[in-house]
Amino acid sequence: MPLHEKEMRQVYAETLVELIAENPNILVLEADLSKASGTPPIAKAHPQNFVDVGVAEANMIGVAAGLSACGKIPFCATFTPFATRRAYDQVTISVAYAKRNVKIIGTSPGVTATSNGGTHMCFQDLAIMRAMPGMTVLSPCDVYELKSMLRWMSKTDGPMYMQLLRMKEPKTFDENYSFIPGKAVRLREGTAATIVTTGYTTRWAIEAATALEKQGVTVDLLHYPMVKPFDADSLIGSAKKTGYVVTVENQNIIGGLGSAVCEILSENLPTRVKRLGVHDVFGEVATEDYLLNKHQFGPDFIKAAVLEKK
Repeated sequence: MPLHEKEMRQVYAETLVELIAENPNILVLEADLSKASGTPPIAKAHPQNFVDVGVAEANMIGVAAGLSACGKIPFCATFTPFATRRAYDQVTISVAYAKRNVKIIGTSPGVTATSNGGTHMCFQDLAIMRAMPGMTVLSPCDVYELKSMLRWMSKTDGPMYMQLLRMKEPKTFDENYSFIPGKAVRLREGTAATIVTTGYTTRWAIEAATALEKQGVTVDLLHYPMVKPFDADSLIGSAKKTGYVVTVENQNIIGGLGSAVCEILSENLPTRVKRLGVHDVFGEVATEDYLLNKHQFGPDFIKAAVLEKK
């Protein structure tokens, strides 16, 4: 089966199976959500490298920090709100403050939590992890980027947080793709506006950009697989050309991708910015389509935002 026909969580597990075979110091930690994270194949292939701590996410982070202090490279996965909000103090003191080599994986970010509802639908994780000193923040958009990113994470020291979309995502890249840390990826080139996306929203921005091109409207589309550290140069260069920026995020527009863009532009190149995303509310039980329309960051809303330029 081609890689892009697999679920993101399946590729997450398959890649870690490969990485553990290459480096036995890599460990996978779960908090009683292995099936949801897609990691049972890891437990089967490398049982000695798999630890399930039970329903105890904060403890999982503490265990990971201790293992890291002993030279291990732990990857800890759980639902996004549990990986960030619930365990934030442990992440702060045991991982970030101590500068431990722990990789934290938040699954089902934002509206992709769908039927799990408001308690599991975290719209703050990019914001709170961006605010953590020394924390690298990542969000891949497809399986090819995920696979390359995981390899880089396994070989790079330091605390990291990565959003993991669990289900199938449209193909954006191919097997030749190589993740370059600290660099945005320009997926479209144009002059009408700069669209800035990361992770889940990149697919919708591509759809919007394609539709706009048919109307004779071209955009610079910048996908940011790394939200922190942020590639300021690519953003500033694009904003100089277009004079208008639209950010699209599967997050509260306060503190996340849109805020990062506004912070950089306000200090370097004051530019009009339109932020699409969730407007300071909690989640709810609903389908992705319903939530995309309610929070207005699907492809039709991206197109409309680009065409608002005056």
